[in-house]
Amino acid sequence: MTMNRRAASARTLALALGSLGAALMPTGTALAQGQKAPAWPDKPIRIVVPYPPGGSSDIIARAIAQPLSQALGQTVIVDNRAGANGNTGADAVAKATDGHTLLLCDVGALAISPSVYPKLPFDPSRDLRGVGMLAYSPHLLVVHPSVPANNLAELVALSKRERLNFAVTAIGSAPHLAGVAVEKATGAQWNYIPYKGGSQAISDTIAGQTQILMNGMLATLPQVQSGKLKVLGVSKASRVPLLAQVPTIAEQGVKGFESGTWQGVMMPAATPPAVVQKLSAELTRIIRSPEVRERLVAQGAEVRTMAPAELGSFFEQERRRWAQVVAQGGVKPE
Repeated sequence: MTMNRRAASARTLALALGSLGAALMPTGTALAQGQKAPAWPDKPIRIVVPYPPGGSSDIIARAIAQPLSQALGQTVIVDNRAGANGNTGADAVAKATDGHTLLLCDVGALAISPSVYPKLPFDPSRDLRGVGMLAYSPHLLVVHPSVPANNLAELVALSKRERLNFAVTAIGSAPHLAGVAVEKATGAQWNYIPYKGGSQAISDTIAGQTQILMNGMLATLPQVQSGKLKVLGVSKASRVPLLAQVPTIAEQGVKGFESGTWQGVMMPAATPPAVVQKLSAELTRIIRSPEVRERLVAQGAEVRTMAPAELGSFFEQERRRWAQVVAQGGVKPE
């Protein structure tokens, strides 16, 4: 009887411990089985634009901010952090740990930075991950209306007779390297004047302080349409409908030439894949919406979307492509 009582007591104790364990374990077990993580986003989102207001990236950021806020149920703030050809703002995003900071920039320009700035405080390929591409805007080759040239050939000939100042958004920027590529291909001779962003470069070219500019169509077209700047060429493989009468730079002798600004969104590398996918889907939906698409197309931008993996591949291709131009042109920061 003693043994039976002991066995019964043991069974009772085991059942009691099992019940206690079941009471204590649900939370941990549920998480292990895929309990939903806290909803993202759970606080305001900050879109860092690493250039001054008025440029192509800034225009895109402000076009999507309100729709994104409505879609995600959180305030969306556009934060312009200019400096070092976009690297100041990009570095801030690469080191952000709040999970709610995005980088909206010219992805091509960001891919160029490692070749121009060998001592960057961050590695774009390692410290950032692509979320999605949004839009493409070809570069326009424009001059001050007083410049006596109406096509690329005349501009090249003039550059060999007179000193022409070529405004660039920053040393090593995509428009700068596009200018270098055209210069090398045509034998042109111009003097590069660096600025801290596209809006400042445009303003000084309008004022006649610089004579030549290459910049994204999205930010430059309004000045062409108003007659404040004269367009000589478009850096696209084919002519653009809004400027159908303007030949491409490729048509004017620089075979195969194409360049432009590619606005995309990136986040810190540690961002969870689920967050990246959710944000990518919302951004793609917003940028493709009729209201936003029509607004951008009217200004000269094309909606060009890419999923995270596609954007990552594009970034690496651009990095290799422009590294060659940097080396050939001897481009160095000031």
